[in-house]
Amino acid sequence: MPAVKTAFSKLVAPGKVEAAVAQRWDLFPYLITVLALLTLLSLFHVWSRFKVVDLNLQLTESNRLVRNLQQEQKMLRVEVATLKNPARIETVAKGELGMDLPTEQQVIIVK
Repeated sequence: MPAVKTAFSKLVAPGKVEAAVAQRWDLFPYLITVLALLTLLSLFHVWSRFKVVDLNLQLTESNRLVRNLQQEQKMLRVEVATLKNPARIETVAKGELGMDLPTEQQVIIVK
């Protein structure tokens, strides 16, 4: 005789429903733990990306400062070379300080 399928085959006995609900509630702490870990992982990821962007901004600023200081160093070297020029030193000595080249009477040779 063939098996007769009843319309009530998908109904669950009340005891089985309570067991299924209780089993789902048993998984709740694990679900909360997994969600908390995912939240912490997401926060760490966002924090690390923020730090990377912040460090890149600091690096860019430092590189700009180094380039500016190198440019200033080049300008100061040119200024030092200009100030050490013997012709300029002689002009300043004669014009501003009133100095002149020594005469033969003012030069004493030490032997």
